[in-house]
Formats: sequence, structure tokens, C-alpha cells
Amino acid sequence: MKSAAHRHCRQSALSRGLSIIEMMCALAITLVLLGGALPMVRDLRAGQALQATAALLETDIQLAKSEAASGSMPVRLSIQSLGGGGSCYTVHTGAAQACRCQGGGQAQCDAGARLLRLEDQPGAGGITLAPVQRSILFDGGKGTVTPTATIKVTDRDGRVIHQIINIMGRVRTCTPNRSWGGLKPC
Repeated sequence: MKSAAHRHCRQSALSRGLSIIEMMCALAITLVLLGGALPMVRDLRAGQALQATAALLETDIQLAKSEAASGSMPVRLSIQSLGGGGSCYTVHTGAAQACRCQGGGQAQCDAGARLLRLEDQPGAGGITLAPVQRSILFDGGKGTVTPTATIKVTDRDGRVIHQIINIMGRVRTCTPNRSWGGLKPC
């Protein structure tokens, strides 16, 4: 039979905490789990940034449509590529391409044109908008949009969101890739 002193000594050795080997094993397991989770978090953030950019574009399309309907002047949406892999779009009055992105959140407009909105997507952000051939005209008098267009919002991982604008100015959002983020496939 073991003495009370021996039991007390054994219990105090057990209650002192973890050994260095136990701590190293716990740390190794934690690092393996974090190593698997970090790429998923990065992927989730990139997907959210892509969806936020597409949602902002859709909001600005609605801005152009409502500004054209409330005013006497047509409103245009112009998208262009910038150096360094970036892109930019302007919502403006005036002639086609009357407002041009300069980069760094700046635009230059010709006389008679009024800039309503500017959105700059620097190349370092990893999200770009494919430029359209012509600026998109929102005619409030007729209530139409010409030309109809599909604007492609792309991230550096190759995911794409399409903003499809019909002749009435309605926007449909979809993805040509497999369905993700609650978006319907195109």
C-alpha cells in the first residue's frame, strides 16, 4: 500500500501543468489547423471583395438610370482600362468619353460634361472591370439604355461576375463559373 506522502507527491507532479513535449504537440496541431484555414479565409475575402465591387457597379448603374430619368440630360457610364492592370468607370453627362479616368481616383471631363460618379479599381486590388467598346447611354426621355451590355467584373483568381444591362436599364447579376456566393450561373 502506498503512503499518503507518495500519493500527494504524485498528484502535485500531475497538477503542475503541461510538459514541454505536450506544449510542442499542441502548438504543432494548432499550426497545421491554421495552415489549412488561412487559404480559405483569403479565398473568402477575395470573393467578398469581388461581390462588393459588382454590387457597387450595380448601384452606380441604377444611379445613372435615375439621374437620366430625373434630369433633362442623358447620362453615360464609361469603363476604361488603366495602366498597371487596373480599371475605372465614370458616370457622367455629356458626350461619349467626355469624362476619362486619370488613375489615382481622378478624372478629367470636357467642357459641358459633369462627373456624377468615379470608381477606380487599382491593379494592386486584384479586381478589374472589362472595358466596354462604347459608353453606355441612359436616356431618361425614352427610358432606354443603349447599347445593352454585359460588364465583366473579374478577380485575380479568375472568378467572374457578369452585370447584364438590358434595354430598360435593369441589371441581372450572374456568374459564368460554377454557381458560388449565391449567384446564379449565366
